[in-house]
Amino acid sequence: MTYPNPRVALVGDRSPAVRSHARIPGLLDALAEHDHLVLDAYWIPTGDAVGPGALDGFDAIWLLPGSPYRSEAGALAAVRTARERGIPFLGTCAGFQHAVLEYARNVCGLAGAVHGEDHPDAPDQVIAPLSCSLVGHEGAVTVTPGSLAERVLGATRTLERYHCAYGPDPAYLDRLTAHGLRFSGADGSGDLRILELPGHPFFLASLFQPELSGDGTRAHPMIRALAGAAVTHAEANSPAATA
Repeated sequence: MTYPNPRVALVGDRSPAVRSHARIPGLLDALAEHDHLVLDAYWIPTGDAVGPGALDGFDAIWLLPGSPYRSEAGALAAVRTARERGIPFLGTCAGFQHAVLEYARNVCGLAGAVHGEDHPDAPDQVIAPLSCSLVGHEGAVTVTPGSLAERVLGATRTLERYHCAYGPDPAYLDRLTAHGLRFSGADGSGDLRILELPGHPFFLASLFQPELSGDGTRAHPMIRALAGAAVTHAEANSPAATA
């Protein structure tokens, strides 16, 4: 049986100045060539993502780096749509930060939760400056055994490139985890670098940039895993499968 190619929403404010954005076309080609995962990818500016139905019909949502976004509401809408509808989700760097922010507001009841980069003087900075900024460096991330992240990465330790200076404020971690969010990777300073949502078909976010891994000729395991989840979603929701 032939299924249509999965449709993936690349949510972010595309810019040639953002290295991760420039890498995306090559990574999509690599997925098709090396992994036989052919995706129909559509760039969705954050200002458009907030509109009704803007993310209907997609088999995966990838919230890309590029903070501050032009529309915080659009970025949060992308996370919420994926979380509530069971659509495979990957958030990288700012995508991780806004996944935490959306969860804090809409699941944990922290209506006043903010991102410290956008609101440096506000209370409830659920996303705050990291204790040790490693922007522009590579560093090891220790991964929780038995987690989705470990299954995706195939290891409990990985070397990743950092371009993210903000992350979850430790003061809010107990509340976030008590409501079901799981943090499954941390760097050598103890700053959290991976999150996932148990019970969701595929919900993973990294406070590092897998787009910048290697020379760009092969997709990072997290990106391959998103593509595989998109294929599964597309097949399960095709007209033939639902007939």
